Amino acid sequence: MTVGLKPEDRPYLPRGVRVHADKVRGRTVLLAPEKVLELDEPGVAILSRVDGQSSMNQIVTDLAAAYDAPPDQIEADVQRFLGTLRARLYLMVRQ
Repeated sequence: MTVGLKPEDRPYLPRGVRVHADKVRGRTVLLAPEKVLELDEPGVAILSRVDGQSSMNQIVTDLAAAYDAPPDQIEADVQRFLGTLRARLYLMVRQ
């Protein structure tokens, strides 16, 4: 299940959830209460822009420019990734 984000939503990681460089695994992970999720490169790129201030639209625009990719394709990927995290309560939004 995913929960979509609107263009003006400003996603953030709630208290107790953070991105962490896991030296044991040699990977970047998302730490949540009693959970560790390994992040791939796109996941790290997306979450590095999640700061509670940047809107969904700004995140998509920045990623599209950084990776020279079509914004609609980037938006679909970001929606799917962040929507899944939001459904699991690993991500919240400000409006």
